[in-house]
Amino acid sequence: MAEITAALVKELREKSGAGMMDCKKALTENNGDVEAAIDWLRAKGIAKADKKSGRTAAEGLIGINGAGTSAVVVEVNSETDFVARNDAFQDLVRGVASVAIGTDGSVEAIGAASYPATGKTVTDTIKDAIAHIGENMTLRRAVKLSVEDGVVATYIHNAVADGLGKLGVLVALKSTGNKDVLAAIGRQVAMHIAATNPLAIRSEEVDAAVAERERNVFIEQSRASGKPDAIIEKMVEGRMRKFFEEVALLSQAFVINPELTVGDAIKAAEKEAGAPIEVTGMARLLLGEGIEKEESDFAAEVAAAAKG
Repeated sequence: MAEITAALVKELREKSGAGMMDCKKALTENNGDVEAAIDWLRAKGIAKADKKSGRTAAEGLIGINGAGTSAVVVEVNSETDFVARNDAFQDLVRGVASVAIGTDGSVEAIGAASYPATGKTVTDTIKDAIAHIGENMTLRRAVKLSVEDGVVATYIHNAVADGLGKLGVLVALKSTGNKDVLAAIGRQVAMHIAATNPLAIRSEEVDAAVAERERNVFIEQSRASGKPDAIIEKMVEGRMRKFFEEVALLSQAFVINPELTVGDAIKAAEKEAGAPIEVTGMARLLLGEGIEKEESDFAAEVAAAAKG
């Protein structure tokens, strides 16, 4: 029996994209023959896809597709960043985003849509990829924005490949103005959204429950000052105005030129565009946001796999 070393397990994982323990077992079953182990994984992987579907998938990639008047951003998760760097996984995310642009943008519609490269649904294609790559994967979120006239600008922060990264932003600008100007200001606003994560486009659109919680905190803080109720009320109103300025997109200081608000920058762009510009939608997807991740020690995982 050949010795199943950590280096051998790593080599098989890099070639097959399969999970660590699957690689260890494949090598054991095939006396350390990497090529035979790859064939073994292909033959056995499908039977294990459903078992892998229960594992936490908090890594992966954000993918963006579209231009002009429509664009979509999707989040496809994997268990490890290692798989997110895999060409097969990146092709999968690109493919899902490409399919998504032809749907209403809901996860349900995307999952049920046909994936051209396989002739299966997106959901079944992802399930097959789980078997081949060896990790749980899931289409977690998607947002599609469209305008009748104007542009939907896109931005990927720290892109790992064309249209792929860990943070994706869409911003919809409704306007009859010059499309090149709209695309330029739209990309800048999308970059701003990536940096500041506004809660809403306008202050009146901030979720009422969120605003009420902030107000209650400010009331309690102001009461601690011991000032009269009339003064406290003015203090709270002042703090709420500041709160709305900080969380609503159009009233935020523009990161590219902090002397202007985002709304001011858009107004300035209207002159060059030759028409009014209205922000009608925005979306910001940060990879793994809200997922409770399982901490793991990769080095220890390799050692454990090698030792059996």
